[in-house]
Amino acid sequence: MLSASSAATTPATAIAAKAFRTQIPQLHTIRTRTDHCFGPQQFSKTSYRLFVHPVKAMAETVATPQSAPKLSTSGRKQALISLSDKTDLAKLGNGLQELGYTIVSTGGTASALEGAGVSVTKVEELTRFPEMLDGRVKTLHPGIHGGILARRDQEHHMEALEKHEIGTFDVVVVNLYPFYAKVSSSSGISFEDGIENIDIGGPAMIRAAAKNHRDVLVVVDSEDYPDLLEFLRGDSDDQQFRRKLAWKAFQHVASYDSAVSEWLWKQTVGDKFPPSLTVPLSLKDQLRYGENPHQKAAVYADKSLSEVNAGGIATVIQHHGKEMSYNNYLDADAAWNCVCDFNKPTCVVVKHTNPCGVASRNDIIEAYRLAVKADPVSAFGGIVAFNVEVDEALAKDIREFRSPTDGETRMFYEIVVAPKYTAKGLEVLRGKSKTLRILEASKNNKGKLSLRQIGGGWLAQDSDDLTPEDIQFNVMSDKTPQENELNDAQFAWLCVKHVKSNAIVIAKNNCMLGMGSGQPNRLESLRIAMRKAGDEVKGAALASDAFFPFAWNDAVEEACQSGVSVIAEPGGSIRDKDAVECCNKYGVSLVFTNVRHFRH
Repeated sequence: MLSASSAATTPATAIAAKAFRTQIPQLHTIRTRTDHCFGPQQFSKTSYRLFVHPVKAMAETVATPQSAPKLSTSGRKQALISLSDKTDLAKLGNGLQELGYTIVSTGGTASALEGAGVSVTKVEELTRFPEMLDGRVKTLHPGIHGGILARRDQEHHMEALEKHEIGTFDVVVVNLYPFYAKVSSSSGISFEDGIENIDIGGPAMIRAAAKNHRDVLVVVDSEDYPDLLEFLRGDSDDQQFRRKLAWKAFQHVASYDSAVSEWLWKQTVGDKFPPSLTVPLSLKDQLRYGENPHQKAAVYADKSLSEVNAGGIATVIQHHGKEMSYNNYLDADAAWNCVCDFNKPTCVVVKHTNPCGVASRNDIIEAYRLAVKADPVSAFGGIVAFNVEVDEALAKDIREFRSPTDGETRMFYEIVVAPKYTAKGLEVLRGKSKTLRILEASKNNKGKLSLRQIGGGWLAQDSDDLTPEDIQFNVMSDKTPQENELNDAQFAWLCVKHVKSNAIVIAKNNCMLGMGSGQPNRLESLRIAMRKAGDEVKGAALASDAFFPFAWNDAVEEACQSGVSVIAEPGGSIRDKDAVECCNKYGVSLVFTNVRHFRH
């Protein structure tokens, strides 16, 4: 550092500064007052100190501005490439170079391009400034952003570029630091490392190019490289193509920012319900139609960090069959969520999102047959879910099992879903039907945020993850249930959790015998469940998703009169005492769970 101090007048100081600048072209001049007097009479007493700082302009290969390239704002095609994911980079670089583009790049991307035989101009040669702050500042410079943002149809924009010797960019290809992969990795990441993986320069370039897409093509996905090169080889300038790339760029940055926001919120507060929430969705498939043929539909995968490796039907592997429909996804989701709640080997049969048959057995084939037997009419054309591997023996039974209604009709299903299949099991199931959808799914993690759309907004809540092991079954009646009766009550309670309200389930020996669902009053749901259970209701357990508002001459008394041995309900009614007295009269055990299971 060179310094000079004097009480000379301002002109003399200026002359001295000019002399220094003449000899040393790249110097910064800083003038500071050394006194604290700002009155108009005191300026003549002001002393100045001149600091002259030599600044290293850029990499050693570029010593002074005179040696930096002077860029024309017209007639030279430039592409800026800066990538973390370098998939197909060599093809892109060579393709652009063959089309006459000068490639400008940074760091590892530049090295990879040079290794592929592509000539590269490094960013610092344009900015005349070195990378700094451990790479935090590389492209955040007017020499880069001016060339991206300048509108070609605005004369004063182009004059500004010419004045400052800034060249235009016609193509910008950028993707971002792998923040999502880093913070969601099973090995974990420290807070400091997470912060360092937040990209700043990349999003800035992407947004700039997307904003100026009339003049600049922006690409964030290697899948678009062939279309980009084809477009550049053509003669027409399709603005729709440019707009699509711009949309994709903004969406890419928005998804990236949502991951950063989600992660930082959890690191800072951790509350499940932040004041603002963005859910990044990625199109998985266009569907044939929605709930009905006149409705268009699609299925999206949730790319939130909380959903990484968290399982669920949206992430299934389809091994066979017709494409999934909107209703298929809904039914498969209901069946899979239900069967995953059980610890023992279990089969669940679902129709229109309601479990119509559930059975748990050590012998999974027996469980399958009992689940179908619970309501074979509803099971036909339904969804069958297992929480264990489907092997050859089980697959054969699924393929050949005849309807319990007539013993002849081979059961037909839309979907089979399980956590895994043996090779032979898959081979056998594929032979059942060309259309049978065979799905392999991962168990849903607990503790997820459940979202549901309403007009003009969304409802958010904790997922209903409680199982019998998480709660107490409190005996309210004079009669205490036997161990087997309590087990039946717990099984029925776990089933009723997955039935649409108002919901009643009758079960015995780890098998659903009958269920009533979706009725406006609980009494009607009870009657439907008892009708399906038939004579087997005697000695069975009954579970209700919510309390009984009335007991006498209503659901509780009818249940007791039918011969059930135990009733499980949440309790909480102002007439709970009536329910207790009614059960005592008929010698039926009554247990309160203090947990409601409404499902709308």
